[in-house]
Amino acid sequence: MCSLLWLCVTQFICGSEAVGETKNVVQKDAEFDVTYNDTVTSENQTIYAFNHTVSRNKTEGVRVSVDVLSQGFESPILFVVRQKQAVLSFQVPLILRGLYQRKYPYNHLGRTLCQPPTRAASETQYFFVDVSTLSSQGTNYQLRVSRVESFTLQTDKKFSFTASPSQPQYFKYVFPDGVDTVIVKVNSDMTFPCSVMSVQDIQCPVYDLDNNVAFIGMYQTMTKKGAITVQRKDFPSNSFYVVVVVKTEDEACGGPLRFYPLRPDELIDAGNRTKVIDVVVSPAINSEVYVMGMLFCLGIFLSFYLLTLLVACLENRMKKRREVFLNPADMSPAETGKTPASPYEYGSFADNGSTLSSEAITDSATSTDNNYGYMERSLESVGRSRQESLSSVEEDDYDTLDDIDSDKNIVRTKKFLCVSDLARKDKRILSKKYQIYFWNIATIAVFYALPVIQLVITYQTVVNVTGNQDICFYNFLCAHPLGALSAFNNLLSNLGYVMLGLLFLLIVLKRDIVHNRALVRNDLNALECGIPKHFGLFYAMGTALMMEGLLSACYHVCPNYTNFQFDTSFMYMIAGLCMLKLYQKRHPDINASAYTAYACLAAVIFFSVLGVVFGKGNMVFWIVFSVIHILATLLLSTQLYYMGRWRFDSGVLRRIVYVIYTDCIRQCSGPMYIDRMVLLVMGNIVNWSLAAYGLIERPNDFASYLLAIAICNLLLYFAFYIIMKLRSGERIKCLPLVCILFTAVVWGFALYFFFQGLSTWQKTPAESREHNRDCILLSFFDDHDIWHFLSSIAMFGSFLVLLTMDDDLDTVQRDKIFVF
Repeated sequence: MCSLLWLCVTQFICGSEAVGETKNVVQKDAEFDVTYNDTVTSENQTIYAFNHTVSRNKTEGVRVSVDVLSQGFESPILFVVRQKQAVLSFQVPLILRGLYQRKYPYNHLGRTLCQPPTRAASETQYFFVDVSTLSSQGTNYQLRVSRVESFTLQTDKKFSFTASPSQPQYFKYVFPDGVDTVIVKVNSDMTFPCSVMSVQDIQCPVYDLDNNVAFIGMYQTMTKKGAITVQRKDFPSNSFYVVVVVKTEDEACGGPLRFYPLRPDELIDAGNRTKVIDVVVSPAINSEVYVMGMLFCLGIFLSFYLLTLLVACLENRMKKRREVFLNPADMSPAETGKTPASPYEYGSFADNGSTLSSEAITDSATSTDNNYGYMERSLESVGRSRQESLSSVEEDDYDTLDDIDSDKNIVRTKKFLCVSDLARKDKRILSKKYQIYFWNIATIAVFYALPVIQLVITYQTVVNVTGNQDICFYNFLCAHPLGALSAFNNLLSNLGYVMLGLLFLLIVLKRDIVHNRALVRNDLNALECGIPKHFGLFYAMGTALMMEGLLSACYHVCPNYTNFQFDTSFMYMIAGLCMLKLYQKRHPDINASAYTAYACLAAVIFFSVLGVVFGKGNMVFWIVFSVIHILATLLLSTQLYYMGRWRFDSGVLRRIVYVIYTDCIRQCSGPMYIDRMVLLVMGNIVNWSLAAYGLIERPNDFASYLLAIAICNLLLYFAFYIIMKLRSGERIKCLPLVCILFTAVVWGFALYFFFQGLSTWQKTPAESREHNRDCILLSFFDDHDIWHFLSSIAMFGSFLVLLTMDDDLDTVQRDKIFVF
């Protein structure tokens, strides 16, 4: 009765039979594992009736396989499978469409029937396979229905099967007791054909074709590797289907593009697209591993706080011992050499602008007991003057040097310069100038971070709602979800940047307070000795390190092609700020302003975006970038060589020709500033080589290439600074020396883990997953997480090196400290 009703409905919908025309309907009782060879025409329809016993405690799959022996593409055979709670229909030959609507016919088809749940302990279920066509000519076909014995996947047991575009496969997995999260791993030794792995809830129908597999559940493309983390809470039935579909084309996995058909209706031979696949379902980590991972991360970075506290206490004790030894309580201020002076100046200058040596002050103070005429200024007046508001003091209001601009040319172009020559401006002006670095980067951070956080939340929401796991480029073999986050471990490992950046800010704040107190009490060393203390750039560096952690965490919420700059922007800023700080140490009067520096860094980030979007294989872009790179190198070299006294105006070309004629052709004299020339020549060689490499190789990862340029220049300048420091007779104290050695070792290990390359958005998502690896630390962190740990420690160590490197000069007068 059910078969006759279905026949009436089919005839009504198709409307293919003429009025009064009868159709011969044959129903056959069919059996499993028997191949039926038959012929169908428009005048007859065959119904195969099957029955099987379904048990509540045992899941058994049923698979229908069909072969059409005739090449009748215009009038295919329609197969309709009617079950208790579902209807599955398909035509053979099956026409699957690829990119640009290219058509691929398949004469052999295999489909697995979904299994509706049963409440009874055992139940007999019936299903029917209806075969019909509109072709008046007879079409031969073969039909076989078989049981899938290994339909349920077992935990930690590998299961192998074969799939093709017309023969998709899916299997069931049931969560065992005590397991709330599992990882479904799919592997294949064959890169192509491209496949799709999907995880779907237990329901009918199962979407197992290339054109509908993305309708529900979670899915991702794959070549050799695929992995999806599945949580019990997302599947009310405590079970799910693992579906594997082979795509008709390979473009989604980075494969070659097939030729375009000459005619719109042309059918393309798909060839052999069979793929052998292994699937393993393994339990994921439990809550204890999450807790251990978080405690481990916190413990590592809190230990740096404790170590810093111990070092500070040790230094404080040693400092008190030195003060007791050098400054007995019964000595007068004149005997201790604590000569009060103006705290607003780095040195005491006479009316003619010449530097008054602090040695002369000390000698004058100790030669006679009553000659203290120049020390009549009380500490109270000094304190009142330091309380004056700095808001009315602007650097552009007036030049704090007594000499006019032409005299700067004389001072700054001397063959041998000392720090006192380039530390002549008012302290208040320079302090405010360098504090702008901190306030600007804090403002940038706020306006940069807010839209970034909003965007990555949207990305994560889209991934969770659509189930499309090709949006984000995770290391899927070590991506541990927590709440709505898909890879919590990648976020947690960025905590080090934030904690160590905050620790660095506290260390700088402590030094800043100590220095200000020394100025208030007119400490001679603070006023006349050592590298001038400016902490604005240090505050900016610590803030940049914290923002790098925050934005790197945002990037790893959903790493992909469109948000790469979140992870790299503050890396460029950190490299730039470190170079500026190195230059500022010996050139406090002529260092770049915050506005100029951040404008240059913004240009670098702008080129980074252009390079990723347009730079892949684009020769025009690489030529333009290489020219700009070389010109910027030459421009900066000229500025550094002439200490900013080279004017860039309409007469610059004429002056260049004149210098070349007089210095190179007429008398062939050597460079006046040999040390600077060595640095700049090496810098130009490095930068020109990097520009040539980019122009020839045109690397796909432009962001990393640009970062490599910044790091190479920073390392070159740092090495030059260390060499010149030692060459000038200066020494490196124990603490900075330990920091240098420790940081170098940590950087080496960090770069090793960085170059492991667990994923890459320069390739397709499927190709990126080929690089995925299992966790290597506490079953929670992967290689890239270890890079986060080590690089944050190495950056913190590098900052400490910059902060403490010139501590040996704190008691050396500035007119004895060389500029290089």
